[in-house]
Amino acid sequence: MRLFLLHALFCLSVATLAAPDPTPYPFTPSPKGLQLQMVDDLLELGVHHAGINLTLNGLLSPAKEAKPGQPTAAADGFTFVINEAYLKSLDRLIKPLSDRGVVVTAILITYRSPNERIRALTVHPQADATKGTTMAANTVTPEGRACYKALTEFIARRWCSADAPHGRLWGWVISNEVNSHHEWHQMGPATVAQLAEQYEDQVRLAWTSLRRHSAHARVYLSMEHHWNSQGNPDPLQACKGRALLETFAKRARERGDFDWHLAFHPYPSNLRDPRTWLDKVTFDDDSTKVTFKNLEVLTRKLASPELRFEGKPRRLSLTEQGFDVTKRPDALAEQAAAYAYAWEKVSRLDGAIDAFLYHRQVDHAKEGGLRFGLWSNKPGTILDPDQKRPIWHLVKAADTPAWKASAEPYLKTCGLKSWDELNPR
Repeated sequence: MRLFLLHALFCLSVATLAAPDPTPYPFTPSPKGLQLQMVDDLLELGVHHAGINLTLNGLLSPAKEAKPGQPTAAADGFTFVINEAYLKSLDRLIKPLSDRGVVVTAILITYRSPNERIRALTVHPQADATKGTTMAANTVTPEGRACYKALTEFIARRWCSADAPHGRLWGWVISNEVNSHHEWHQMGPATVAQLAEQYEDQVRLAWTSLRRHSAHARVYLSMEHHWNSQGNPDPLQACKGRALLETFAKRARERGDFDWHLAFHPYPSNLRDPRTWLDKVTFDDDSTKVTFKNLEVLTRKLASPELRFEGKPRRLSLTEQGFDVTKRPDALAEQAAAYAYAWEKVSRLDGAIDAFLYHRQVDHAKEGGLRFGLWSNKPGTILDPDQKRPIWHLVKAADTPAWKASAEPYLKTCGLKSWDELNPR
């Protein structure tokens, strides 16, 4: 009898250790957030959310065998060697933020590695050999599929489990702006049905890995602001965001629904004009684009009966959007006014938004001439910080008693008398 009880206790302890962490997704006072470049600056701004890029190909070492002590990841009979230098660089980003209570979201993306073996393991085999910036994952070949499962399992175990000494991740955005797949989820020409089939499988694999370690960390689809229009006129190179969302949801239900959510990028209709209050959009499901001006189109959609999960609306996270500094005389005021407009819009959506991650902290010299930064970059550098802009001070004031006085001067720029004019329609 004693041996039986000891065996039962052992089995119970193993089961307990194997159970995913039940800690709920963290509550934060607001969705105020930023895509990370400088940790100290981000903390000074008082944000509650941070976004980082986590490149799956970067996690892989080209070596086929690990050196003593070098970490590995395994799935389906395949073992992959981890790039320890990149791994530790991620720890240095994630840990100081999560230790300070910042909720960190990772965008799990794949670039085209210069290493042939890593490229074959991580990039969709039908992807164009030269086109695209970020790529669909190789979930097709046996070794590629095992690699994706192994890497996502490794990420979940290291940064999403109950014992996370290297820091904690709470959000996974899977791939990038998938409705413009010619550039941001490159998998070759694809119809919306083919794209949804591939993407649903990729998202489900990541979600399965995450759920082994965390019961409530969130997985998000990624889409840019085209809703009933396309970022590329060729229907095999891009699709309407609404069509992709609906097709994805239908396929997920057919295979057994799960708790996915939506990461959206509601840039102004014209990325080179920050005046989102002038966007030519409508406030119904047939709008060509969804920007901050008509953001409620998304929250209504995610709350619709056909998209709900277990009776609850899907969550929304705004994981990449910024406002350009143009060459107009009032450019800096327009950039700040756009943030004030966006913050007031988000604040009126009854807590439906997890995070509002502003893009970016510092201008990037290789971002097509766009200047989204809270800081300008030093002349002659790619992204070294130079001068804070007025928008920096506005972001710092958001979610504090100083907000009202800081934002009110920008009402006139937006053509408004009161922010209450932005109440959802």
